Amino acid sequence: MGRTLQNTMINLGLQNACDEAVYQLGLDMEELEEIEEDAGLGNGGLGRLAACFLDSMATLGLAAYGYGIRYEYGIFNQKIRDGWQVEEADDWLRHGNPWEKARPEYMLPVHFYGRVEHSASGAKWVDTQVVLALPYDTPVPGYMNNTVNTMRLWSARAPNDFNLRDFNVGDYIQAVLDRNLAENISRVLYPNDNFFEGKELRLKQEYFVVAATLQDIIRRFKASKFGSTDSVRTVFDSFPDQVAIQLNDTHPAMAIPELMRIFVDIEKLPWDKAWDITRRTFAYTNHTVLPEALERWPVDLVEKLLPRHLQIIYEINQRHLDHIASLFPNDVDRLRRMSLIEEGGTKRINMAHLCIVGSHAVNGVAKIHSEIVKTQVFEDFAALEPEKFQNKTNGITPRRWLLLCNPGLAELIAEKIGEDYVRDLSQLTKLHEFVDDDLFIREVAKVKQENKVKFALYLEKEYKVKINPSSMFDVHVKRIHEYKRQLMNCLHIITMYNRIRRDPAKLFVPRTVIIGGKAAPGYHMAKMIIKLINAVAQVVNNDPMVGSKLKVIFLENYRVSLAEKVIPATDLSEQISTAGTEASGTGNMKFMLNGALTIGTMDGANVEMAEEAGEENLFIFGMRVEDVSELDRKGYNAQLYYDRLPELKQAVDQIKSGFFSPKDPNLFNDVVNMLFHHDRFKVFADYEAYVKCQEKVSELYLNSKAWTKMVIRNIAAAGKFSSDRTIKEYARDIWHVEPSDLKIPPPNEPRDAGQDKTPNGTAA
Repeated sequence: MGRTLQNTMINLGLQNACDEAVYQLGLDMEELEEIEEDAGLGNGGLGRLAACFLDSMATLGLAAYGYGIRYEYGIFNQKIRDGWQVEEADDWLRHGNPWEKARPEYMLPVHFYGRVEHSASGAKWVDTQVVLALPYDTPVPGYMNNTVNTMRLWSARAPNDFNLRDFNVGDYIQAVLDRNLAENISRVLYPNDNFFEGKELRLKQEYFVVAATLQDIIRRFKASKFGSTDSVRTVFDSFPDQVAIQLNDTHPAMAIPELMRIFVDIEKLPWDKAWDITRRTFAYTNHTVLPEALERWPVDLVEKLLPRHLQIIYEINQRHLDHIASLFPNDVDRLRRMSLIEEGGTKRINMAHLCIVGSHAVNGVAKIHSEIVKTQVFEDFAALEPEKFQNKTNGITPRRWLLLCNPGLAELIAEKIGEDYVRDLSQLTKLHEFVDDDLFIREVAKVKQENKVKFALYLEKEYKVKINPSSMFDVHVKRIHEYKRQLMNCLHIITMYNRIRRDPAKLFVPRTVIIGGKAAPGYHMAKMIIKLINAVAQVVNNDPMVGSKLKVIFLENYRVSLAEKVIPATDLSEQISTAGTEASGTGNMKFMLNGALTIGTMDGANVEMAEEAGEENLFIFGMRVEDVSELDRKGYNAQLYYDRLPELKQAVDQIKSGFFSPKDPNLFNDVVNMLFHHDRFKVFADYEAYVKCQEKVSELYLNSKAWTKMVIRNIAAAGKFSSDRTIKEYARDIWHVEPSDLKIPPPNEPRDAGQDKTPNGTAA
């Protein structure tokens, strides 16, 4: 979520008043804002997307709740020591959190372990261990519409009789100390992005958030006029018309068997009725196609932790496979491929299959990704129910990612086209009229220059490095992962360095290359990549032959509040994943909106950015998805490129020989070995096209006016990438609710009784 103070002031229309009031107290608002800790309760783009969605849902007046876990320790703080990443605990609650309100009156029990008893009256889950879920509410204000939604985060608490109710040996002290075991559930965020780690504590976290949330939703449904009761029990027929639940990847997939358990075991609905309601309630968003990221939980772990849920999953699977067998008799291979249970070795539950079967809608997060989901990853399911599969291209909130982080540019745009674009970003197309306006061109360039100077000052203060603010700011910030190919950027840096040294007199367009991002603590290769970047920076930044022509900075502890500083100062945005691996990306959109040009592959939302702005207004290079498939078919041989490209050979040889690690010449052997023998992401195959494309970038940068005109064309085409547009599509196509752009009257104005009626009671 990042910081909350400035975002709240902006959405409430109070920023100028607050700035002035604080100034009159002899304080500086910006200094105050820097004191707030980031709330870093998720990983990479998936977590940030949820935050943008909350802002858009409130701004569109949707009755929507964001549910998650109130981690005591969020994503680790990254320190760079001697070029290596070192993790520190993110004690973000150390000084308290003024934005949250504990709601102990809504505390709920969550059950684990135990066993299942079957009887004539149905199944009963008994002898369980209970953990309490304590909700904390954080307000989510819409933009200037007097709407405030709620983000509800659950914290784990041990019940007061924890370990004391059993025929107790009398070790009271130990029993109280053991309360920590239950409360560990919400202790720390697992820091993996695009990687599945099948740990018991992680599964506990996933079920914890799901069980508490579903109880909360059902309590709210029963209390509403829709949850009519016929003396004995609630009628749930209208449930899917009143409640929509969106699964953000498979991490909350246990919600499907949990809702079935509530309906069948507790509310005593017949299975078919319960299943119909469940399917119509859930929708699933897929966020990645990388096989190592897909959640596949071992059956024996689920059996131990959630025995009743395993039985329900087996029943769902049995009925699902019976249905497929009736459509495709004797096609055992299809049954194996489509089963929720993977046999062979340890039996596992494929959570994506569970989500597809248990949802009425499945979507990818960019056109190209949704196509890959349909035609490759889940092709059998898409053949069965093609109407279930949709696309919802990601977006970003223009409040945080333009108004808040780039007030200079936001104001400049407002002067030209008015202020309405903040709520309707498609209005940015009006900027096309000014693409040849010399004054506007100069003003856009001036805002960018001011942002660069400000960021250069920040870098000097934080990193003690002198930055040339007129150099091209070439920025690559995102989680460190092989598929995102920070290594390819690194090879380009080394190539530029070698060119400067080979011909120091030749004209060279000065660059400051900024790379930042966290590596999952257990991801060895990602940590080696960080060390390599820092080792290269050490050599480049201290070579007198290079001087101010080329500087390399590794940005420590990349997070939302740092993104808000670096993105407005960026000239060139690096979006260089291997085609077919980045589901969407959202950083790409933030850079586009903030006046950077993109160098990128035809991957994720880059494809749609090129479609909106015109491919000639992005620096697109490299293999397309088809080329990657063809190369896989032929077999990728890295050696071929190494032998054919002298500059690539030189760069790789320098890494291999210890040119960048003279104290330990073999330091980067693992990296080099990977690049030659098991590089799934084909860095060498795109190297030549990338370097050539970078030459075109430098050439254009020399012509400040032509560069800025291309910037304006990009900003004018960025309207599609508002999360407001994304959420309108979810609301229309999946949740079946109507967004409202009505500004509800503020609480101090009396309302007509009639205005209390909500036209549509559905909550997402």
